[in-house]
Amino acid sequence: MKVEDITFFSEDLNKELTVKDYLKELLKRLWLEKECFSGKRPFGNSGWDYDLEKALVIAKVIKGKFDEDGEIEESDDKKFNKTILKCIESL
Repeated sequence: MKVEDITFFSEDLNKELTVKDYLKELLKRLWLEKECFSGKRPFGNSGWDYDLEKALVIAKVIKGKFDEDGEIEESDDKKFNKTILKCIESL
């Protein structure tokens, strides 16, 4: 399965979508809000990239470890960023 096709639930968007669809939503938000776009809170909350990172750890695309509450304790941030950039380039 391609990374772009991994499905996950986005808490901020309150729906299940693919990595590709999530990135499209983010780009649409940027386009519509222009200079008012908030890189810190594009969907209303900070930590907006967390659901995406969690999905990639669960899918074992990037290495990561969860704590007892199911939250990411550690992950490979460099690989996460490289993987998402590759997805963006493929759009």
